[in-house]
Amino acid sequence: MPASFEFVTCMELLEHVPHPEQTVAACAALVKPGGLVVFSTINRNPKAYLLAVLGAEYVLRLLPRGTHDYARFIRPAELAAFARTAGLEVSAITGMTYHPLTRVYSLGRDVDVNYLLACRRG
Repeated sequence: MPASFEFVTCMELLEHVPHPEQTVAACAALVKPGGLVVFSTINRNPKAYLLAVLGAEYVLRLLPRGTHDYARFIRPAELAAFARTAGLEVSAITGMTYHPLTRVYSLGRDVDVNYLLACRRG
């Protein structure tokens, strides 16, 4: 089914696979020229470790312990490079923030922890 879809998503998966650049390339191969691919993942920095691993897994217990491996987190620039190598053009990067007290997610500029990267296939 190469180049069969107008829209492909890969949400919260890249930080769990051994070779995320291959998954990005596979998503790029599935989308039609001009189509949109959206990835979501976790940034690799101390704040992300503190909130996504320690906070979510150990303090709030939103996820089972050991769900995330910090070494597999992906910086936005790395994901953008994977996308470009796969023939995608980055069109937007948006942060996703979770507020545990209100249990509300919001989109915004803060890409320090979770983020979305949207791309178009040329």
